[in-house]
Amino acid sequence: MGLAPFYDRKQVEAGCDEAGRGCLSGPVVASAVILPPDFHHPYLNDSKQLSEKKRQLLRPILEAESIAFGVSFVYPDEIDTINILNASFLGMHRAVDQLATRPSLLLIDGNRFNPYPSIPHVCMIKGDGRFASIAAASVLAKTYRDEYMEQVHLEYPEFNWKKNKGYPTKEHREAIRTFGVTSLHRKSFTLLPPEQLGINFEDK
Repeated sequence: MGLAPFYDRKQVEAGCDEAGRGCLSGPVVASAVILPPDFHHPYLNDSKQLSEKKRQLLRPILEAESIAFGVSFVYPDEIDTINILNASFLGMHRAVDQLATRPSLLLIDGNRFNPYPSIPHVCMIKGDGRFASIAAASVLAKTYRDEYMEQVHLEYPEFNWKKNKGYPTKEHREAIRTFGVTSLHRKSFTLLPPEQLGINFEDK
C-alpha cells in the first residue's frame, strides 16, 4: 500500500518530521513540507526505508516541487536546556515558521506535539510511512542533518560522524571514552554507561 496523498483533502496540509532525536551529538533537525495534492514519486517513503542515494535523489525534487518547505536546526546547547522532546517540537515549529504558504493543518509524525499557535494538528504514529507530506519532511530532515554531520566530521574526525552521524554506535561511544566530549555532544544524554565515565569530559 502506498503513501496517502492527504489526510483531509479540504485542508492545506504540512507534514512535519524530525531526524536525529536519538543521537549523542549534533542537532535535531526538523522539516515541514506542503506537497501538491497530485505529487507522486516512486521512491518517496519513510526516510529510514530509503538508501542514502535515493534520499539524495529525492531532496532536490521535493524542494523544487513542493508548494513550500522549511528546515530547522536545534543545536545541543538548546537540547540540553529544554530536553530532546521539546527540542523536536520546537524544531517543527521553526520549520512551520519558514513556510511561504500557511497550512491549515499540521500532520505530525509521532504521538505527541506541542500545539502550534492557531494551526490545528493531528499526530500520526509512524506517519512517515503513511502520508506523503510527512515522508517528504522525513527525507529533508534526514538529508540536511546527514550533510551537517559530514561537515562537522572534518573538525572532529576521531568520532567518525560521516559514518555514524552522531548515533550511539559502539565506535562512537569508544571515541567519547578515549577523546572526551565536544561542544557538539549533548551533555544531558547518557554518553557513556556510568562505569565508563572518565575525567576527560571537557569541551574541545
